[in-house]
Formats: sequence, structure tokens, C-alpha cells
Amino acid sequence: MKGRFLAVDWGTTNRRVFVIGEDGAVEHTERDDRGVVKVGRDGFVGEAAAIRQRLGDLPMLCAGMVGSDRGWADAGYVPCPARVEDLAAALRWVEPGRTAIVPGLSFEGEGRADTMRGEEVQFLGAVAAGQVPSTALLAQPGTHCKWAHVADGAITRFTTAITGEMFALLKDHSLLAGQIDRAAEDDAAFLAGVERARSPDLLAHLFGVRADVLLRKRPREESASYASGLLIGADVAAHAAGASPFILAGPELGRLYARAVAAFGGEATIVDSHAAFAAGIRLIWDLVE
Repeated sequence: MKGRFLAVDWGTTNRRVFVIGEDGAVEHTERDDRGVVKVGRDGFVGEAAAIRQRLGDLPMLCAGMVGSDRGWADAGYVPCPARVEDLAAALRWVEPGRTAIVPGLSFEGEGRADTMRGEEVQFLGAVAAGQVPSTALLAQPGTHCKWAHVADGAITRFTTAITGEMFALLKDHSLLAGQIDRAAEDDAAFLAGVERARSPDLLAHLFGVRADVLLRKRPREESASYASGLLIGADVAAHAAGASPFILAGPELGRLYARAVAAFGGEATIVDSHAAFAAGIRLIWDLVE
């Protein structure tokens, strides 16, 4: 497909819309909280119309949870190994010739199964844009951190860790609720948590976040950073110890992961995830006939 189009990274809670020009450049972008949960199954046609009313009556290519069983339509999964051409060939058209959804990826092997939606566009886009090598370890931290292995431009396998979700659950619904009352910072308490994560008894270490405060071994104000260090440290220890991953993230979260990677003997490179998505979605669009 040629010409200008709208690209939508449509997640569970948030949504980012891009206007992609004929030359492939991002002409405009906007972010809001109109994620899949807020829109609801019957609201997507109206939402797409509202986007076009604001940004132009253009064809639209969507990715992310909009293609899940909770979204506009189930776009299915492409099994690994997968290249960007495989995604382009398996688009789900919800408005023929006008609006399509990128499928997710699936992996089965090593005695487990895994899925992703949306991150595949960013990972393969980062490769296509030259932000990362064609063979590399990539990570996208967040609510569900994705660790993807790319070989010769194809995603060969990946693992999902619910690192960010665990932090949110601890903060809001656990014994530590009220004690973890702020965002984690890249400080000495965070690094102490990362170092503690070298020991594999993560569940006991998390209870220790409370015990440390009760016994005055650690100030309550350090609890968030220390707990974050435990979780991110355990994540990095399992997937990137001694490695040099490329981390697709914003500067704050990317910096936390980079510090943890360094503590485990590696060196991380932070990549602009929004630029990666724009590159990936543009390449998929160019491959559609």
C-alpha cells in the first residue's frame, strides 16, 4: 500500500495514533487513554471514525490488544520464527481496504507457550530501521516485559515476564500496600534490590521489604525502589545476565533496566520504542498489496 495512512498502537489502557506521510515520516502523533478496556467491543468503529475526523480520512493500520479477543477483532497469531513479511501477509481486515489489524506472535517450545501483541511491530521495526542489529536480544519492559531473540531479522523465540504487573499488585493489593507508595528511582536502594536478586529466593526477599522497615534496617521511603530492584533484578538475571540487550523503553524505565543489566555484567542500549513502532508499521504497510 502506498500513500499517507494512520497507524494506531492500541493497547489495553492507552492508545497512540501516528499520521504517517507518503515519505514514511511521522507527521503527527498523539496519545490518550482510549485503550481497549475503555473503548469496549462495540466502540471501535466509532473510535476509528473519530480518529479520521480529527486527523484525516485515511486508511488505518492497527496493532496491539485491539487484535485480541477483547478488542475490535481477533487477528490471531503468527508462529515463530516470524519476519515482518509474515505479519503483512496475515493482516485481519475489519473494514476491507480501509482498516486492518496486525496479528500477534506466538511461541511454543522449551516446554512452554507464549504470546505477544504489539511488541512484534516494535521489535521488527527496530531491526528494519537499523536501531538494532539483525541478530540481537531485545527487551520491551513494562507491565509485561518481553524478551525477544532476533536472528537474521526474524523473531525466533521470546519470553514474557509479568514484572511490571507484579510491582503494581504489590503496591496496591499486597502486604506491602501503603509501604510502596511512590515510583521507583534509580538510586542506591534500587541497586541494593538488584544485588539481592542474585539470590533466587525472590518471594522471601519480597516479604523482606516489609521486615526491613519493621526492624528499621531500611527506611520506608526506600521500599518502592528496593522492591523494584528485586523484581527487575530477577527479570534480568533470568534473561540477560552477562548479555548486551537492546531495551525499547522510555528513558526512566529504560534506565532502571540498563542499571540492572550492568550490575549483572552486561551492557544495555536504550532504543526509542515509538520510533521503532513507526518504522515497523510503515514497513508492514509498504508490504501490503
